Amino acid sequence: MPEKVLLVDDEEDFLEALAERMQARGMEVSTTTSARDALKMTEQESYDAIVLDLMMPEMDGLEVLKTIKNRNPELQIILLTGHATVEKGIEAMKLGAMDFIEKPADLKDLMEKIKKAQAQKLILVEKQTTDKIKKIIQSKAW
Repeated sequence: MPEKVLLVDDEEDFLEALAERMQARGMEVSTTTSARDALKMTEQESYDAIVLDLMMPEMDGLEVLKTIKNRNPELQIILLTGHATVEKGIEAMKLGAMDFIEKPADLKDLMEKIKKAQAQKLILVEKQTTDKIKKIIQSKAW
C-alpha cells in the first residue's frame, strides 16, 4: 500500500518538485501552499504523514502542528524548514512532531521517515481500536 502524504509549503516550485519526485517513487501525494487549506484537508482525508513547512505567511508550522495534533493525535507530522533553530526543533518535538528536518532534505532520508511515520500511525490506530474494543467488552455484562 503506497504511503499517503500531504506536503504543505508556501514555496510552490519546491512543493511541485518534491511531490513529483515522491510520486515517481510510488507515494500518493497531495499538496497545498496554504496552512489553512492543510487544516481543512486533514479534517477530510487521512494521511500517513504530513510534511509541513515551518515558516508560512498565514500561519506558522508550529501552530498548524498544534492544531492538527489536538484534532488527530495519530497523524504523524514532519516539520521541514530552511530556518532551523534548536529552540524551534525542541518546541516542535514537544508539540508532537515526529521529526524536524532542515532544507534541503535528502529525499532518501525523507522517504524513510515517511515510511516510519506510516508504521507509527498504524501502531497508534491499532492501539486505539484495541482500547475501544476493550471498553465495549468491559461495558457489557456478558
